[in-house]
Amino acid sequence: MLPYILRRVLTAVPTLLIVTVMVFAVQRMLPGDPAVVLAGEERDPEVIAYIRARYRLNDPVPVQYVAWLGQVGQGNLGQSFRTRQPVAQLLLEKLPVTVELALLSLLVALAIAIPAGVLAAVRKGTAVDYASTVAALSGISIPNFWLGIMLILLVSVRWKLLPASGFVPFSDGVWANLQRMIMPAIVLGTGLAGVLMRQMRSSMLEVLKQDFVRTARAKGLAPFLVVVRHALRNALIPVITIIGLQLGALLSGAVLTEQVFTIPGFGKLVIDAVFNRDYAVVQGVVLFTATSYIVINLLVDVAYALANPKIQVG
Repeated sequence: MLPYILRRVLTAVPTLLIVTVMVFAVQRMLPGDPAVVLAGEERDPEVIAYIRARYRLNDPVPVQYVAWLGQVGQGNLGQSFRTRQPVAQLLLEKLPVTVELALLSLLVALAIAIPAGVLAAVRKGTAVDYASTVAALSGISIPNFWLGIMLILLVSVRWKLLPASGFVPFSDGVWANLQRMIMPAIVLGTGLAGVLMRQMRSSMLEVLKQDFVRTARAKGLAPFLVVVRHALRNALIPVITIIGLQLGALLSGAVLTEQVFTIPGFGKLVIDAVFNRDYAVVQGVVLFTATSYIVINLLVDVAYALANPKIQVG
């Protein structure tokens, strides 16, 4: 296991370098000058010149990249052009918000997708199967921002059950926090549930055709035990892959959902940084996101072996 993890870590280094080069280059190709944005409405030439010198914006792009990469190697992600806060500090402030939203959304998705996918496969061709398929396609097709607005109008404005937007830290009150995170989690979770349910159903149908399932049934095991103990574990393998990819996407920031519900997570952070040409913040978020994807993919591979001991990691 350990040699395999070390090999994966070594292969991740060039991947991260390629990602940072692409982001660094593309950002510099965007129209607009961060020095002009920071200078304000007066745009004093002396102020602009000072800002360009302060943040080394006059240096060639390769020189800027090497300087930034050297800082990253020392654990310094740079400083925000706009707020002058360390980028690492900004990421640490937003990370708990995004992680909480991602995990809650994943819990909602799994609570819906796994039972619905298993039932649809076991009851193939029945009303249960058709209803699950329609629900899954609806979850995939409905835009997140539209569903979020509809929930706000119904649940918050008309029924007055939950706050419409905003965020309260978990440390300031568990119920106050959950009240504001339930609707965003449902919005993201329903879309993810549709994807997972379709994959769960397809995987279960394949597994239920296998010889070991027929053998278990021939031995007289109860249908529930056949499905849960024998079929479900093997059917989860492709679903775990989808979960890993979707969790990485959730950690990168659900931009539209965070904007609709005014949640101060990675999505809102990166949008504000792009509009303000805050290069250091965008680069820090992308670097964290790419690292998250790599780590999650590694954990997914390890989870394969836990779900099915016959699979050898590496």
